[in-house]
Amino acid sequence: MANHQNKSWFGAFCASHDTHKLSCDAVSRPAGSPTLRQLEAQVHDCEKCPRLVKWCRKVAVEKRAAYRDDVYWGKPISGFGDKNARIIVLGLAPGAHGANRTGRVFTGDRSGDWLYRAMHTAGLANQPTSTDVNDGLVLNDAWVTAAVKCAPPQNKPTPAERVKCSPFLQRELELLTQAKVIVCLGAFALQAACDELGVKPRPKFGHGVVVQAGKYSLVCSYHPSQQNTFTGKLTEKMLDDVFTKAVRLANK
Repeated sequence: MANHQNKSWFGAFCASHDTHKLSCDAVSRPAGSPTLRQLEAQVHDCEKCPRLVKWCRKVAVEKRAAYRDDVYWGKPISGFGDKNARIIVLGLAPGAHGANRTGRVFTGDRSGDWLYRAMHTAGLANQPTSTDVNDGLVLNDAWVTAAVKCAPPQNKPTPAERVKCSPFLQRELELLTQAKVIVCLGAFALQAACDELGVKPRPKFGHGVVVQAGKYSLVCSYHPSQQNTFTGKLTEKMLDDVFTKAVRLANK
């Protein structure tokens, strides 16, 4: 696998936030062509869903007590990773106090801890942790994104909000031309991928299930949410097995 330094973004973060605690020069940025950078800017500027815009901003102002000194991102979250990725990891939506706080997908919460540990084990990330945009995380042969780009209340976007957000995912799929595998974290992500790829009838979700959709292999996994990891519904081995399968399919 080729190693690509993730270098594109964060200008908007620096321009629109009090960045006395943030370095705009030493930030782990998603790599991207000009078209991916354009998409990134469009995602960051999107205000199509008033409910989500209001919620993201509300959370950014009120904050969680543990993060009261942090400057929250409080806007939509773009994808992150290697522009030549063969593996796309598709989640549900940003976490209110994770990505919505840090400005990077699956960063700063326990779901991200689980995800990037597994990706590091599979050789898709240079480190097993993802705490903030300055942490040096680099993805290799992988791109991480979400079906809905804004943090939703109760982690539940509406069907209408998913539809409004779908052009961003569609464009990501168009621009990530080397992608062959989509790891779908949860039934919502599988539904979003199937809708974008025109898969009918919609397949039944199951952990470890692989669905063929044209050139893509859709690999299903339970989402690494606390609801699943704390209860043992998803174990580290189960998630490792998913990424082992994804890498094997990408290498076919």
